Amino acid sequence: MYRIIIGLLLVCLSHAVRAELTIEISGAGEHQTPISVVRFAGEEGGAQSISEIVSNDLLRTGLFKLIHPAGRAPHTVSEVKYADWYGVEAIVMGSITLQEDGNMLVTFSLLDMVRRSELLKLTVSAPQNQGRAIAHGIADRVFERLTGTPGVFSTRIAYVNRDKGHYRLVVADSDGYGEQDLLNSREPIMSPAWSPDGTKIAYVSFEERRAIVYMQSLSTRERRVLADFPGSNSAPTWSPDGKKLAVVLTRDDTSQIYVMNADGSALKRITFSDAIDTEPAFSPDGKFLLFTSDRGGSAQIYRVGVDGGAATRMTFETGNSFSPRYSPDGKNFAYTLYSAGKFYIVVSDLATQQVQYLSNGGWDKKPSYSPNGKLILFASEAQGRGILASVSSDGRVKQKLAAQRGDIREPVWGPLLKR
Repeated sequence: MYRIIIGLLLVCLSHAVRAELTIEISGAGEHQTPISVVRFAGEEGGAQSISEIVSNDLLRTGLFKLIHPAGRAPHTVSEVKYADWYGVEAIVMGSITLQEDGNMLVTFSLLDMVRRSELLKLTVSAPQNQGRAIAHGIADRVFERLTGTPGVFSTRIAYVNRDKGHYRLVVADSDGYGEQDLLNSREPIMSPAWSPDGTKIAYVSFEERRAIVYMQSLSTRERRVLADFPGSNSAPTWSPDGKKLAVVLTRDDTSQIYVMNADGSALKRITFSDAIDTEPAFSPDGKFLLFTSDRGGSAQIYRVGVDGGAATRMTFETGNSFSPRYSPDGKNFAYTLYSAGKFYIVVSDLATQQVQYLSNGGWDKKPSYSPNGKLILFASEAQGRGILASVSSDGRVKQKLAAQRGDIREPVWGPLLKR
């Protein structure tokens, strides 16, 4: 087991505080690529360096075995002595130069040590306070070049933090750093949902003492009401093209699923039952909705066409199944299963209906896929507190991310951002 203690600077809109984030990684991929990340030339001591951030990003995937440079410090291809790196399949190295305009120039290379060739070389100029973003971008490119799958280190996550009766809707980097409050409230906040372009978040707030759906811009903090119908308004989720949202309303007595335009217009009811239908999730092609319903006597996952019609039951495990989310490729869906007193994160194959338990069980809820489909973020619990956790889509690599204060709930992974 790897255990990394990383200093976390929580940058809030109203104030800044210093805390620590603990990341626990257990398990490993079937094959770990031995890789070494050399400290970049020009990196100073003190704050966490670009090379350290790149190392931690790669380590957290469980797919790489980090080999310490052990005194070797090449920064250019001409300085590399391949014979000195036996057993290392790739190295990342680079340099940082401060420019006259105050920006920093970062150059990095990825070398294939087996074929003795340079796989990547890139130079980036950016303000000095963008070091973390540059590091995540480097890790993304290294990950993609070595695995063939886009990296998600530059993406963001959102979640609700509850601390002493106070609620915060938080947006942070995928590794938990750069935490920012999008909303502070003394009333509950629930069900954050990213827009497909990553510029907005829809969520439920009880600040008016009942559930109302809002949409808020991350850049301007401007927000507006999306659903404020009589009764409860809840569980917003975006269509893949960002043009529509599905919501759950009780305007017609029981909780039912509706679809509307992203501006709140053209409301259309999708499900018609006497049961509770809730937690909708669009398929990646936008043609179907998964949802939770107790129409069969217990909570189970069903699927319905986005235009309505007959619903098909999708889960048959003993217990209660809820909170479904499609994988990005649309071949599977993850959900929470409550069975024998424990909550599990489970994945079901849509074609075969084969089920795989990904978590060990406990208080594991609200799964959310990373945009490359390789990880699933979820809410868990440790020492009586709600924490963030993740598991690889094959169940091999598990992580726990524990902040020092508050209970973390309702996590959701944001989309890939355009480079």
